[in-house]
Amino acid sequence: MGTNSEHDVVIIGGGHNGLICGAYLAKAGLKVVVVEQHDIVGGAAVTQEFHPGFRASTFSYLMSLLHPKIIAELNLKQHGLEVLPCSDMFSPLDGDDYIVYSDDIARTQASFARFNERDAAIYPEFNAYLYEAAEVIRKLLFETPPDPTKRDWKTYKQIGSLLWKYRKIGGRFFQICDILTMSADDYLRRWFEDPRIRAVLAYYASIGTFGGPKTPGSAYVIMHHIMGEHEGAGGWGFIRGGMGKITEAIAASGRMNGLEIVTGAWVEQVKVENGRVSGVATRDGREFDANIVVSNASAKALYLNMIEARHLPDELPRDIRNMRTFSTAFKINIACERPPRYPGLQKAIDDGALGDFTYPTYVHCAPDIDYLEQAYDEAKHGWYSSSPFLTPVVPTVVDDTLAPEGKHVVNLFGGHAPYELKNGRWEDEKENFTQNVFRTLDRFAPGFSDDVIAQEVLLAPDIEARVNLPQGHIFHGELALDQLFFKRPAPHYADYRGPLTGLYMCGSSCHPGGGVSGIPGHNAAREILKDLRKRALPR
Repeated sequence: MGTNSEHDVVIIGGGHNGLICGAYLAKAGLKVVVVEQHDIVGGAAVTQEFHPGFRASTFSYLMSLLHPKIIAELNLKQHGLEVLPCSDMFSPLDGDDYIVYSDDIARTQASFARFNERDAAIYPEFNAYLYEAAEVIRKLLFETPPDPTKRDWKTYKQIGSLLWKYRKIGGRFFQICDILTMSADDYLRRWFEDPRIRAVLAYYASIGTFGGPKTPGSAYVIMHHIMGEHEGAGGWGFIRGGMGKITEAIAASGRMNGLEIVTGAWVEQVKVENGRVSGVATRDGREFDANIVVSNASAKALYLNMIEARHLPDELPRDIRNMRTFSTAFKINIACERPPRYPGLQKAIDDGALGDFTYPTYVHCAPDIDYLEQAYDEAKHGWYSSSPFLTPVVPTVVDDTLAPEGKHVVNLFGGHAPYELKNGRWEDEKENFTQNVFRTLDRFAPGFSDDVIAQEVLLAPDIEARVNLPQGHIFHGELALDQLFFKRPAPHYADYRGPLTGLYMCGSSCHPGGGVSGIPGHNAAREILKDLRKRALPR
């Protein structure tokens, strides 16, 4: 059995958060090794060929949340990260109509006014109101959640410091409470009358979640998706070369400071001695010794599969097991002759609704609130949506590195397709499901399915099998009030520290949750360095 004992820190998993945590720790002078199960790093942020000559961002497909602070501190642009602008969000409606949602308030107003002048007039006020709350939540992303049940001076100081820092939020406190507890539709009804306009924003509440726009708490998911700070509606953008270029840049940044990355090594066990972690063991018999072990794997993978229950507090495995991770998201990577052609596209171009773009690279197919809710209702009862909501994005309009000249790649994300079917099996239904998705897309872009060259269909079980996301959940678990901040991933363990000395978490199971933000990795590294400065950990 091989042993490597030359590291201060071993990180389980080479997804973007694991790499970011490792890059920060290596930059601080620690000897860090990232141990990744696949032959390439990246986790769910990878670019892979799925048909000869065609490459796609296999899982995550747009950049929005990767924080500018992290990009700057790790010099990611110098390591090849190039953000390409995405068009404003274009939503085709039945017939030849459309709605556009833009960072340009006047452009959004003009689009809304075609359906409801009152809704258009109030939109600037709504936008300011929403982004007031977003500014508070953006700051909270970088906070380490304290444990409010502890009764020691350190915790009192942490809670007091947190309250003092946010003492001036005033009435925004109630805005945030509404966002955390209300359904997306109820929240938006306070402002907008037209169900087509409400669907423009409520759509975000359905992305990656097992819920609909009328599900209590779904308003927060809107906020989570629009907190990006890059170009495009809600801060969305493409990466030249696909999402894998993000993780390649992070890995290159880390290696500049001595970060070691080992691929093809599936971590099977976290080693524990006398209440302390001492390293990890891989499936093929290798061992990596370190006094600090950081898991970028999901909380379920770490606490239910890698650590024996006898080493954990009795309630922790139960809490982790109860974390809601049931996914209904799917992804289809499509090689095609041409992008989808929407009947309302020429009208939008003539209206100047797309600005400098002549094609909408970012599209939402869901014409109204009831459409979104119906898609959820069918999944709630155990079957895939007969009319799924669809997000076709076409990076090849702005990125010529992903497909042969004159051809295109469409990244099609949507919902809902439950992880498990009631009275059915995916082995029997996958082809029927795929045909139904293309039939739905043809409704909004007639004839597109005739232009398809090849497709790669990824259902929740496929996503779980490929990148070990629990039940295929793209966020490692629902973004709901009972699974956020103090309680993510479980009560008492939201501060990135585990119950064993030297054990930490840095992945999307932690605050602030999923998406390619890098913030969990950043925050975990900060807490590890803080503990080392206080000599709370041996080296």
